[in-house]
Order: sequence, then C-alpha cells, then structure tokens
Amino acid sequence: MDAQEDNYISFNLVLVHPEIPQNTGGIGRLCVSTGSRLHLIKPLGFSLDDRYVKRAGMDYWAHVDLHIYENWDEFLERNPDASLFFFTTKGKRSYWEGEYPPGAFMVFGNESSGLPDDFYRKYEERLFAIPMRGRYFRSLNLANSAAIALYEGLRQQERTP
Repeated sequence: MDAQEDNYISFNLVLVHPEIPQNTGGIGRLCVSTGSRLHLIKPLGFSLDDRYVKRAGMDYWAHVDLHIYENWDEFLERNPDASLFFFTTKGKRSYWEGEYPPGAFMVFGNESSGLPDDFYRKYEERLFAIPMRGRYFRSLNLANSAAIALYEGLRQQERTP
C-alpha cells in the first residue's frame, strides 16, 4: 500500500452514545481493516481504557483513526460537509437503496435505544434499515450492522479494503 492509499478514508462510522465496549472494539477493528474512520459521540457507556474495548479491537485498537465528540452538535460543527446516512430499525427504506459516496458518514445509535428521538424527525429522509425476517427480532448486533452497512458502501465503490 502506498502512502497516498494509506491516507485514504473509505468511510466514516459514527456511533452515537455506544454502550457496549466489545461492540465498539469490534467496530474499531473493522475500521482499521477497511481504511475507515471511527467517530464516537459522548456519552459513552464505558471508558476507552476498558479492557473489553481493547480485547475486541485486539492489537488493532492502537491503529484506529478515532475521533471523539462531546455531543452531536460538536460532531456537526467539526464535520460540516458530512454526507450522513442513519441506520435504524425505524428506517422506511432498505440500506440497499442508499447510495454511499466515498467518505460517507454511516451513523448508528446505541445498543439499547438506538438513535436519539429527535433524529427520527430531523433526518427522516436519511434513515435506512437492514431487512430482517425473524419474527422475534428487534434488531441486529451493532457491530454486525456496522459491518453490513460498511461493506455495502465498499461494494458500491467496488473497492477492496
């Protein structure tokens, strides 16, 4: 990999108020393996020093391109031109309908309650769902959802990480 490709950011994964350190660690590992950036919006349900984050991220955690924000407003202020896509069970369109440009920001809510309530109104046209058939399913695991969305973006770009 040359230096220019090493600086390429394929996508941005944004976790709003994540609660489970193992999910965040796994998503960090996913980001490293795909040349993506990880954004965390506080409050976090754990410390980034948590051994579970590091265990899930393994030795990749030190290489995560990590950005942390105090709140959603700070995130928007620091990323004013972000192309935002929100993934939620409340989305009316399938994630297959999204067209994800390189560098798009894929936003996920937390494990227990999803995105903040006001996001569902404010970003209604940008909400996407991952189809599920299980009668008893509420949602997929956060790390799995992030991987599904990210690899759809990569597929659309026909780019191998």
